[in-house]
Amino acid sequence: MLYCTTMKPVTPDTELTLSFQNQRAIVSPWGASLRRYFFIDGKGQEADIVWGYSDASRKRGGQGDVLIPFPGRIGNGRYSFDGRSFQLERNDKEGPNAIHGFVRNLPWHVQEADSNEATFEICLDADTYARRGYPFSLAIWVTYDLSASGLTCMFTVKNVGQQAAPVGVGFHPYFTVGTSLIDEAEVRIPASAYLEFNGQLIPTGTVLNVAGTPWDYRRFRRIGHQRFNHCYVQLERDAQGMALASLRHPTSGHEIDIIMDTAFSAVVIYTGDAIAGSPRVALAIEPMTCATDAFNHPDWGLKRLVPGETFSGSYRMQLRVI
Repeated sequence: MLYCTTMKPVTPDTELTLSFQNQRAIVSPWGASLRRYFFIDGKGQEADIVWGYSDASRKRGGQGDVLIPFPGRIGNGRYSFDGRSFQLERNDKEGPNAIHGFVRNLPWHVQEADSNEATFEICLDADTYARRGYPFSLAIWVTYDLSASGLTCMFTVKNVGQQAAPVGVGFHPYFTVGTSLIDEAEVRIPASAYLEFNGQLIPTGTVLNVAGTPWDYRRFRRIGHQRFNHCYVQLERDAQGMALASLRHPTSGHEIDIIMDTAFSAVVIYTGDAIAGSPRVALAIEPMTCATDAFNHPDWGLKRLVPGETFSGSYRMQLRVI
């Protein structure tokens, strides 16, 4: 039997404000989403780090979503696991695919919250989700922690069912360095390869080396008119195992660092060209524990959680003045 703390009713507009020194973050138990993150300068002016919203009706392009139990797309919504085949709901506007899991449009329970930290929890029950193509039971926690090191997002997924479960975790923040269009900014992507996609943004199975291609951003380069909707893999890491992606604008002097721990094996970069009314105003840098369509390519970082096993990780974002 699956045990979970009873969730208090929340709405898409329910929000919590976290504060630490000159930083503010707005998070919500609706989807455990990150709504806003900004600094307040000495004049009391807000400098946005995350392109977000504080009215659910204004949400665009998956801003701040949590993507569990799979990030990205699954081709035709079909996958096989432990010798069985499954059909997920096809909910992708770009094609007949499943996209971004189940939890981003659900009310989560506020497990605990204080002035600078909040933890949300939710359960996926096998009986409920079997008809949606995912007959596995998970307990999930997401924590946002605001500190002198910036805003850290931590996750834990536990298999509370009776059988092994396929699990992937992702996050969908958009970042801004104060430019009207992201074209003016520079980005650094710590990856030596990316996945080849077909016309429906599903991987063909081919992994391409970035060297010598227009998609090599291992050193800072201006985004310009480049149209990103790419899943980068083979992340490059420092001695502590951290992968660092960065966005900066030399004129404003702002640089945003996104530091991903060893749980994350892929990062999607998206310039938001398809966002109606707001194309290319911010850059999505999406930490993912597995690559797009990993349910059909388990060697791309898919986690196989056995009953009772937990899977945890974190990423952190911070603003630096350069």
